[in-house]
Amino acid sequence: MKGILKKRVAIVGANDQTISIGRALTQESSLPYKLVGFLTEKFDSKRYKLLGKPVIPINDNFTEMLIKYDIQGVLLVSEALEVKDKNRIVEVCLDNNIEILNVPILEKWNQKSDIHSQIKPIQIEDLLERDPIAIETDTISKDLIGKTILVTGGAGSIGSEIVRQIANFNPKLVVILDQAESALHELELYLNVTYPEFNFITELANISNMYRLELLFKKYKFNMVYHAAAYKHVPLIERNPHEAIYVNILGTANLAVQAVSNDIERFVMISTDKAVNPTNVMGASKRVAEMYVQSLQKKKDIKTRFITTRFGNVLGSNGSVIPHFRRQIAAGGPVTVTHKDIIRYFMTIPEACQLVLQAGTIGAGGEIFVFDMGQPIRIYDMAERMIRLSGLEPHEDIKIKITGLRPGEKLYEELLNDTSTSLPTHHPKIMISEVPTVDFDDLNIKIKKIVKVATRYKDKEVVMLLKELVPEYKSENSEFEALDNK
Repeated sequence: MKGILKKRVAIVGANDQTISIGRALTQESSLPYKLVGFLTEKFDSKRYKLLGKPVIPINDNFTEMLIKYDIQGVLLVSEALEVKDKNRIVEVCLDNNIEILNVPILEKWNQKSDIHSQIKPIQIEDLLERDPIAIETDTISKDLIGKTILVTGGAGSIGSEIVRQIANFNPKLVVILDQAESALHELELYLNVTYPEFNFITELANISNMYRLELLFKKYKFNMVYHAAAYKHVPLIERNPHEAIYVNILGTANLAVQAVSNDIERFVMISTDKAVNPTNVMGASKRVAEMYVQSLQKKKDIKTRFITTRFGNVLGSNGSVIPHFRRQIAAGGPVTVTHKDIIRYFMTIPEACQLVLQAGTIGAGGEIFVFDMGQPIRIYDMAERMIRLSGLEPHEDIKIKITGLRPGEKLYEELLNDTSTSLPTHHPKIMISEVPTVDFDDLNIKIKKIVKVATRYKDKEVVMLLKELVPEYKSENSEFEALDNK
């Protein structure tokens, strides 16, 4: 790139992984970057040069060092830095208008990759990730190898990642069920290219159709079910409560009945922290789904192990706040936040799905597993940081607008309610929530009643019955608040 001024960059870290990246950087002359050094907190005065470039200490004089060496960009090597160290370095760079780039370690590159395709601007997701979770790969492998597995909601954010992770454990067959036609087709195309040896089939179906499920269970003779199908968008479901009854409650019950009828080994249900002390229809409907599978487990002669996993928001999922903010920033703002103090727990999609597979191996049946979600994040702070990562200044270049809490929205979410306690498991990131169970037969009668009302689209009556099923369900910022005073 003769005649073109290259950006002066330094690589964070001075170890074998970062040296490999540095070597690739210096050998590729077409890159718009010039390597000027390595930044490290573990400074060794005896090792003051790597690849002929200076090793620059990260210390109290870090800002001065950036100026001294005229560093215009820093390159963070994923997995080679602890998250807290990465965040600290990013803050200094943002304060000094230095571009922040990200690159995975060489082991994560595919065979056709070159460094040009791997270097990308850092994203907010890179800074919110926690340090890697250790899962028992051998245990999960023994659990899944040679099995025929149903994944419902398999084309969604969580369902598709569960499918991708299961693909690595050599199952006999994975049946991917979803009612979203386009998403299912896209996933099929992706899997055919990315996992050519993976034996899977897609089925377009609605889990509220019991007869369709009966045919599928008889046809494939599943060993286990991962149930990720659900309606999850709080404001939409607040306006359409009947749909939550069909899918989140009736759909779950239909699947559970088929699992028992066909002696499925294990049924793992994906739930949500919004099921705890719910303030909206979606959360309350997921709580009823939890109650159904838990109470069914208590009945005699049930061979299926019913396991529930409950966690918070996942980064990058469909409808997640991050892509929404990204679009707003690209459009010039404003970025909209519903409340200045609203906080949420976040996990990456792969992290959540790893823990789902791990919990499946731990569960004896009837448990609700909750995951260690780390520290909650203030959404307003996230918006400010995303604007800064875009090279802009919040409140100056991009405004942040407070729009008010949406129907059914809480300021904060919980993973346990007031009547539950948590027990540890042998995995440090997974706990068991002990919650009171209900009588299955009584619950089943009430569910049949609420389904019947939902088929007539009597939403107010649906919500009243939902509040009877889940006494702790108190509406917030919703037209249904008036029902709590009756």
